[in-house]
Amino acid sequence: MNNTPRVNISKQHPSSYKALIALSATAEEGAAAAGLDPLLLELVKLRTSQINGCAFCLRMHTRDALKKGENPDRLAVLAAWAETGYFTDTERAALRLAESITRIADGHVSDADYAAAATSLTEEQISAVAWLTTVMNAFNRVAVTSRYTVTGD
Repeated sequence: MNNTPRVNISKQHPSSYKALIALSATAEEGAAAAGLDPLLLELVKLRTSQINGCAFCLRMHTRDALKKGENPDRLAVLAAWAETGYFTDTERAALRLAESITRIADGHVSDADYAAAATSLTEEQISAVAWLTTVMNAFNRVAVTSRYTVTGD
């Protein structure tokens, strides 16, 4: 772990961070209005954070998922969700789309990934997952860039 201090960009430009928090709240409201399960939202946040290597967000959203009643076994295999039978078709579609959005530099959101999402998600749900993933990627970048401290507590 590199402990070299960095500027905490959320504190350096608090109005930008507050805008991100507001966008996050709007994305969460949209996901709820689209009928997405709150546990699915945590899975999307966690999978996005796994891909981005954001320890701060991983710890926070793991705790949130557990508080909301998520099964620890599902959390343990989330990184390999496609290899398990733990996840519903809707969850699998959302996770696949979230991964594709997060890995956009690897070749954009493919037609295959989008089509797979569309088999189990409505247009409103696809949009909600996309916004939630976009916001989570932004939070990951804030935390990783600022090197938010993550210690055993």
